Amino acid sequence: MYRVLGGLGRSIPSGGNLWTHSGVATRTLSVATGHTDPADEQVLRKRKFQPQQAPDLSEQLAGQLPGRARVVICGGGITGASVAYHLGLHGWGGETLLIEQDRVGGELPWSACGLAGRFEPSYTELKLAEYSIDLIKQLTERGLPTGWRQVGSLNLARNFDRMTSFNRMKSQAVAWGMNCEILSPEQCQQHCPLLSLDGIEGGLWIPEDGVCDPHLVCHAYVEEARRLGVQIVEHCAIKKIHSEHGKVKRVETTAGDVDCEYFVNCTGFWAREVGTLSKPVVKVPLKAVEHHYLHTQAIDGLDPNTPFVRDFDGRIFFRECEGHILAGGFEREAKMVYEDGVIPLSQTARQFPPDWDHFHELLDALLVRVPSFREATLDRLTNSLQVFSPDCKWILGEAPEIQNYYVAAGNKTMGVSASGGIGRVLTDLITKGSTYLDLHILDISRFLGLHNNRKFLRDRCKEAPGKHFEINYPFEEFQTGRNLRMSPIYPQLKEAGAVFGQSMGYERANYFDQKDKKDEFGLPRFRIAQTRTFGKPPWFDHVASEYRACRERVGIADYSSFTKYDFWSKGTEVVDLLQYLCSNDVDVAVGSIIHTGMQNHNGGYENDCSLARLSERHYMMIAPTIQQTRSMCWIRKNMPDHLRAKVNVADVTSMYTAICILGPYSRILLSELTDTDLTPKNFPFFTYKELDVGLADGIRVLNITHTGELGYVLYIPNEYALHVYSRLYQAGHKFNIQHAGYYATRALRIEKFYAFWGQDLDTFTTPLECGRSWRVKFNKPINFIGRDALLKQREEGVKRMYVQLLLNDHDHEVDMWCWGGEPIYRDGVYVGMTTTTGYGYTFEKQVCLGFVRNFDEQGQELAVTNDYILSGHYEVEVAGVRFEAKVNLHSPNLPTKFPDREREAYHATRDKPDQADLLSFSSHLTTVTRGGGH
Repeated sequence: MYRVLGGLGRSIPSGGNLWTHSGVATRTLSVATGHTDPADEQVLRKRKFQPQQAPDLSEQLAGQLPGRARVVICGGGITGASVAYHLGLHGWGGETLLIEQDRVGGELPWSACGLAGRFEPSYTELKLAEYSIDLIKQLTERGLPTGWRQVGSLNLARNFDRMTSFNRMKSQAVAWGMNCEILSPEQCQQHCPLLSLDGIEGGLWIPEDGVCDPHLVCHAYVEEARRLGVQIVEHCAIKKIHSEHGKVKRVETTAGDVDCEYFVNCTGFWAREVGTLSKPVVKVPLKAVEHHYLHTQAIDGLDPNTPFVRDFDGRIFFRECEGHILAGGFEREAKMVYEDGVIPLSQTARQFPPDWDHFHELLDALLVRVPSFREATLDRLTNSLQVFSPDCKWILGEAPEIQNYYVAAGNKTMGVSASGGIGRVLTDLITKGSTYLDLHILDISRFLGLHNNRKFLRDRCKEAPGKHFEINYPFEEFQTGRNLRMSPIYPQLKEAGAVFGQSMGYERANYFDQKDKKDEFGLPRFRIAQTRTFGKPPWFDHVASEYRACRERVGIADYSSFTKYDFWSKGTEVVDLLQYLCSNDVDVAVGSIIHTGMQNHNGGYENDCSLARLSERHYMMIAPTIQQTRSMCWIRKNMPDHLRAKVNVADVTSMYTAICILGPYSRILLSELTDTDLTPKNFPFFTYKELDVGLADGIRVLNITHTGELGYVLYIPNEYALHVYSRLYQAGHKFNIQHAGYYATRALRIEKFYAFWGQDLDTFTTPLECGRSWRVKFNKPINFIGRDALLKQREEGVKRMYVQLLLNDHDHEVDMWCWGGEPIYRDGVYVGMTTTTGYGYTFEKQVCLGFVRNFDEQGQELAVTNDYILSGHYEVEVAGVRFEAKVNLHSPNLPTKFPDREREAYHATRDKPDQADLLSFSSHLTTVTRGGGH
């Protein structure tokens, strides 16, 4: 027997042991008996794994394992089963093998919440969840048991900011195709009479969400996969994944070897460990934490249509489940397990004894929200270990280390909501090489090796699960795993008052604040940037000051986190490679800078970068920070075989410190520190020179700033970085030089209508859609990747167009700000979404960049023209409130006291392709910029 949930605020067993009563095995996994080869024993011992096997496993599995399969899926949980099912749908069922170390779908039934919901922070995640829900419905309609019930989800808010986030999601729902409704507290209670309204401000109702039984859904996938020809072998463990020439070749298992073309790691909880079974190791950054589910005994009169309820600010959720309540939540700080890196390899060993002391805060919040639960009788509190990624997002895609090795893991307790969509997109990637969604925010290539460091994961994954229920504020930062990657000038920036953000593990100054910059010992304080509002941010005035310095005097900024690659060859092979990978013409004069996209076969941007031609056979590439792993994967995968042995590509990101000086006095400033003539005639815009600066030599200097302002980016060998920075800063005092952070340079580029990859550009955006057709050279001698798709789009017309919108009648002091993802309306009809937004300190208005489409009355997309864009009346909806907006199609010339002919002639985003020769006022410039410019 167990006490009721009330009493002392948490429930404890009144007799017997909850662990034993629940029928859950102890943590210690008994060693299975059987005849195992000594070599196998050594491998299995190394991975601390004892497979569930019969007394004579080799005889039992004899003949079951084929000698060859096109695809081998490791992991028979819900994600692996979904991948198998979708491969079967694609006609690959007879060539697909799924192996599972235990039993397929063997996860314990009380270790999942069963929510199939759409409430996700991004369009990509929402669409994957939406597909999963639709698939579960289809399986149910076909008579397969899934436990599906469409009960809706009720999401509660306790404060103004949470309600603002709900209103933002309600606005986005038009674009995302999600049906949802903002509720008053009283309406929340109508949907769920169990609720206490104490502290509730309102809610968000999503009627098409539902609940299901993940165990049944998994078995539905498995049965359908079998029907479609997929071979499934249980009690078979992976020992090793072999590769040859960088591609998957063969897998070793406890039941024999299988030759294969593709391997899919769907082992979930064990994905990181399975990643170590290949050479090179595939890094899957995941860490196990405790995660509790509370089950009551049956409650009389409990409505089976009780919605799935989430009280985000209380960090709890609950639902009706077969007549009782299933509840859980996400603690502010998760409790780590297996900190020595050794984890068990059976489902039962994943179950830990419940930790009431750790769970009590969630239990208290649950009893506050539903006081009647105090009278419920406890059945069990389970502690089912779950794994989380460092950024609390799913992990999927092709591994950077080995081609044709795919990963799907880190579903953060929401496996059933993710499973269908992940199965579909992985199948698309395997069979077609592309899929219907841009996946870069979930792609495994968003990580570096540092993210897989066990101690980093231990620190970060204490914090990550708690983010799951936190308000998704703009520019939100993690507090753990900091002070990791730092440029040599980091101490000077911290002393100057830098407040930091983190990108790819790199500490980057977001803005500078002179107040409270030292601790009680007088030492520079490490401070992490926080916005924590949807209105005017607390850093507004600091960024305004930095912005003015960059526009009127001199600003100095640290660009060191940018991705930097060197390409070189003995002959002209490097030119051939880059001509094939890039849509712009890279065969330009030595010393030129080319801004170019690397397109995929559909014409979308896989990368957006600048290339400086250092010599006839040597280029330097500068790309966004988040491209550091991704770009190398793309280049390696698409490098023609005849060039692989002849072209060298090196990631030199950590070899150079990048310092940008920008503003009208930047040329004079740099002239004082170098002997080289920096006049426009000798060192024009969009060119490169290697300079001596101060006492240092070998400084790669690019005459661009990525913001549209006059200035230079200096790529400095690390040993010279502090010297060059000191000389620049000292010499800049006479010009009232000022440090500038990421927020200020971001504001500059938004006003100048500069698009950035990962924010405005993605794998589905083409140059023709974003005013960059002039950077695509269709007539160059090599047929670059994506050329045919872009030619087709040029003939047919674009279906969306990149625009800049300036909001009218928006009061930046009191109105909610745009933060990206706001719907755009033309003549009252939804036509698109904003991408990057910010305050324009020169315009003195909110500035939104985004894409506009043209829909007919039936919702079909039509071609978008300049006339269509310019003839409409525009509004942008910000958290439910619409503001009128003025539209621009090309980069504006901002008013300035310091006109610069080169910059005024140059538009990053252009509304006419024939503007490509805007720099032709100088014959010398025409020569060096014939590659297209930024």
